[in-house]
Amino acid sequence: MALIGHRTTLQEHVAAGLRDKGPSDGLGAVIMAIANGSRRVQQQVQQAALADALGTTGETNVQGEIVQRLDKASSDIFVETLSASGQVAAIGCEEIERPVIVEGDAGGGFIVLMDPLDGSSNIDVAVSIGSIFGIWQKRPGETVNDDSLLRPGNEQVAAAYVVYGSSTVLVLATKNNVSGFTLDSGSGDSGSGEFALTHPNIRIPVECPYYSTNEGNNKVLDEPTQKAIALLRNKYSLRYVGSLVADFHRNLLKGGIFAYPADQNRKDGRLRLMYEANPLGYVAEQAGGAASTGYERIMDIVPTQLHQRTPLILGNKDVVEETVAVIKAG
Repeated sequence: MALIGHRTTLQEHVAAGLRDKGPSDGLGAVIMAIANGSRRVQQQVQQAALADALGTTGETNVQGEIVQRLDKASSDIFVETLSASGQVAAIGCEEIERPVIVEGDAGGGFIVLMDPLDGSSNIDVAVSIGSIFGIWQKRPGETVNDDSLLRPGNEQVAAAYVVYGSSTVLVLATKNNVSGFTLDSGSGDSGSGEFALTHPNIRIPVECPYYSTNEGNNKVLDEPTQKAIALLRNKYSLRYVGSLVADFHRNLLKGGIFAYPADQNRKDGRLRLMYEANPLGYVAEQAGGAASTGYERIMDIVPTQLHQRTPLILGNKDVVEETVAVIKAG
């Protein structure tokens, strides 16, 4: 079914919001490259079973994880669309050991770090998955190299994620604004193929009804963290999909806290700082929320490795702060 009446498209939103941004000129092209790539990934996800694209490649990535076929396809698609935008100087990706440096005139003024297909272990069972992007501006006069990508999250100029679920939704965060756009993906005349504004000016609700965590890990958490999770359990309803993007998206719209803390087996945490925690931390903060490791603000971490891991607690600011206070108290 086509959208009723005119809704602001992502392109119109970007054109209006980034007009006369000076040094940020070109950011719109980066965002539209993400949108273009996500349309193609959405088609791949929808057709995966029919196209015999489910399952693994038989390879492991730099994270030591089994590579799903759609992981690689999604990575290739976004590297292609971002490189072709003319505004991206370098791309870092969870699936690629070394960053892609865009050479010559094609290299623009931005650096993009991404998880091209978050939650890929859920692909085979048709659970919502997504893509995550953090966007940094290249430093003036900088010749980009591998070290150029080691930037703290508080230097991001924008972040975005896409949910591929019952609908395909792209959430874009720029300074002090978070907005969601739904893909009108009907075929032929029944769909425009555009992302249309459906969730303007997103703010995390004041009320926090949900907590999202893997309760199966509780036995390997340290005592202060177990105490913090127990307090969440006693106050809120558990909602846990197991796809970071899906869990975060629900909590962003409905209120909630997501927690994947460090444990005895993963003292550095499980999630990736540069590809997951920083971008979603930026989205959370621009929507009035917070993001922490349990000991420090995610966005203040100065990274030392591109594929660095971190604990992650994010969502409603007051609940994140209360949870962190319990963990820090020991």
